[in-house]
Amino acid sequence: RRGTAPRRDRPRHHRAVRAVRAVRAVRAVDAVARGCLVTRDRPAGRELRDLLRLVGLDRPRFLLTTALGVVTVLAGAALLALSGHLICRAAQQPPILTLGVLMVAVRAVALVRPGARYGERLAGHDLAFRSLGRLRTVVFRRIEPLAPAELEQYRDGELLGRMVGDIDELQDLVLRILLPVAIGIPAAALIVALTALWAPGPSLVLGIGLLVGAVVPPLLSHRVTVRTQDLQTGLRATLTADLVDALQAAPELWLNGADDRVAAALAADDRVLVDAARRDARIAGAADAGAVAITGLTGLAVLVAATAAAGAGNLDPLLVAPVTLVALASFEAVDPLAVAARHLPSVLGAGARVLDLVERHPSVTDPDVPHAPPGRRPDVQLQGVVVSRGRERVRVLDGLDLHVRPGERVVVQGPSGSGKSTALLVLVRFLERDAGDARLDGVDLRDFAQDDLRHEVLLLDQDPHVFNSDIRENVAFARPGSDDAAILAALDRARLGDWVTSLPDGLDTRVGELGRALSGGQRQRLALARAFLADPSVLLLDEPTAHLDAPTADALLADLAAEAGSRSIVLVSHGHEAPFAADRTVVVEAGRARPGVTGGC
Repeated sequence: RRGTAPRRDRPRHHRAVRAVRAVRAVRAVDAVARGCLVTRDRPAGRELRDLLRLVGLDRPRFLLTTALGVVTVLAGAALLALSGHLICRAAQQPPILTLGVLMVAVRAVALVRPGARYGERLAGHDLAFRSLGRLRTVVFRRIEPLAPAELEQYRDGELLGRMVGDIDELQDLVLRILLPVAIGIPAAALIVALTALWAPGPSLVLGIGLLVGAVVPPLLSHRVTVRTQDLQTGLRATLTADLVDALQAAPELWLNGADDRVAAALAADDRVLVDAARRDARIAGAADAGAVAITGLTGLAVLVAATAAAGAGNLDPLLVAPVTLVALASFEAVDPLAVAARHLPSVLGAGARVLDLVERHPSVTDPDVPHAPPGRRPDVQLQGVVVSRGRERVRVLDGLDLHVRPGERVVVQGPSGSGKSTALLVLVRFLERDAGDARLDGVDLRDFAQDDLRHEVLLLDQDPHVFNSDIRENVAFARPGSDDAAILAALDRARLGDWVTSLPDGLDTRVGELGRALSGGQRQRLALARAFLADPSVLLLDEPTAHLDAPTADALLADLAAEAGSRSIVLVSHGHEAPFAADRTVVVEAGRARPGVTGGC
């Protein structure tokens, strides 16, 4: 910054610089607070081992790629050496037939090098893409048991960033970190050893130059890059999360005139990120320049050493040029190490965030020996249930009692935040209780396999997810393999059968992303059709009429009461559900059922 601003403007200039630094610091702290940045408390070596176990590296393919890479580097050095020797030998104007062997060797090596390079690139990317495919599968399988309780602390955009951006970043673990090291070190050692057979003195100089090139640029790159990489990664994760939030809320932002403010905030985030990326690019350029300088100085030193050895009679003068060219070509083995060092912080940062996600242990697990599946028409009982949620472990249920007899219909009412929905999540084991009992026919819910329990106890959320597919697939996933007759029967019970059959495409009608082609009532009835197709014994409904107008809500509840049959129903609601023929009403306040509240509604 010195000298870039006029003297009279330097106080203002320095204030601006301090302001920019303050903004970066605040955004970095914000990224940490949001969980976008994960502080690494494990050594880098252990983290690499953990990542390799997570990725599941294919060793045979890795060894094949490494061997092809070593052959490529050796062929490149041999090509320059043989070409230089051929030129020097041809300058003596010998009989043309005496150059035949050299010419054939040059052609052979010239064919081997591109073939080996193509094979190395093909095998390396195949290895990386296979690892990414396995990694995505492993990550999804690890985080699926965490939903929804253990994932509440993450923003949707942050989870998307970890599932897409961070996992994509981990392909560099193989391509730009492991393979360059596995190829470069053996190739450099072999080149030095082979050069020592003809030129011991110059080979020593070459070995020192390669050692400096393999250590100094990577160390400098890593030390400087690591200072900016964590901030850059956190800013990128924050920007991704903010973008997802803005896109999801775009209509509301536009209607309330807040779109310009949000766009300005996103642009500010992007400017800070671009500034960090530019600093990283300048560092990368400086490191590359240093590597080029080391290559040139080493080549010059080898030339001087080879010339001296030839003058002393210890080296054939025809080998001076080949040895020098080998020195220049050999840096192909160690130059990628600086690139690997620059990528190491970002890969470790992405790996830390992925490991932070997949190493979380779900609080809800299956027993080693599950109890037999619950029978039809079970008795459901919560007694003294205590549940805490969130990062701060706020107590949401504080000794809740709830008893639902077989075939009984219960309405659970209470103000927002009183714990009504949390009670339903406990019943389907989406949340684990801290204390108290939760039983089905006298058997603790923890003794059932989760799939067995949820086959009999089904939860319908107040905002059911509708997939961007057709009506058939949106209903049939509740019971895979169901035929069209069963699907239409479930739609009839949800009072959607006539509407679906009237559509030109029938069950093949696409409903759009998040069911935007459907009305609010149709989305709720579609979810109800799923429930009827799944045929649970206990149906838990969380605010099924929250987004519906009064006539639509009344019609939905009346149809539900008529079609529910003998199954038990627990309906969570804010108000009095007149059309729903409930046997009993329970009022929940501050995580407890208010005593003595019974009666129909």
